[in-house]
Amino acid sequence: MGLRPARCYRKIHRGFTRQSTRRPRKSYIKGVPRSKIAQFQFGNPKAYDTVLYLVSKRTLQLRHNSIEAARMQISRILEKYLVKEGFFWKIRVYPHQVLRENPLATGAGADRFQTGMRQSFGKPIATAAVVREGQKIAEIRVNKQHVPAAKKAFKQAIYKMFPCSVVVEDYKGQE
Repeated sequence: MGLRPARCYRKIHRGFTRQSTRRPRKSYIKGVPRSKIAQFQFGNPKAYDTVLYLVSKRTLQLRHNSIEAARMQISRILEKYLVKEGFFWKIRVYPHQVLRENPLATGAGADRFQTGMRQSFGKPIATAAVVREGQKIAEIRVNKQHVPAAKKAFKQAIYKMFPCSVVVEDYKGQE
């Protein structure tokens, strides 16, 4: 079975937490899946004069596989146009929210073992980062002459996620 569409998990709402008084063990999510994000920062963190931010235009949840796809795209473009020492990028969000799914069986004999929506707490399938409107998702630090390559990397990464904007600022060494 493949991934469900991202629109199934975009809306932010407090996840249902089952509270069982008879069996308290049933109230906990067992086994949170590992995040697919391989690296959260890459490159040479030396002094640069410009920083670009990827800023969210909406409030929503961003799945970890979407963040990883954007990260791979950013790395590929920056390494193609710049030397490894010519940039530094960092992902500024972390997927903490556990996404659960109650898969319904289909096919012959599915009615014999399926319980439907009875006790439908769901199994953990992925994690997501809660992103607010105007929040900085990622940053790239480069020198002024490399700003077009960094913008191109962010524009390609936006295709992997959702509507964002690119903000360019002077870097003052703040963290």
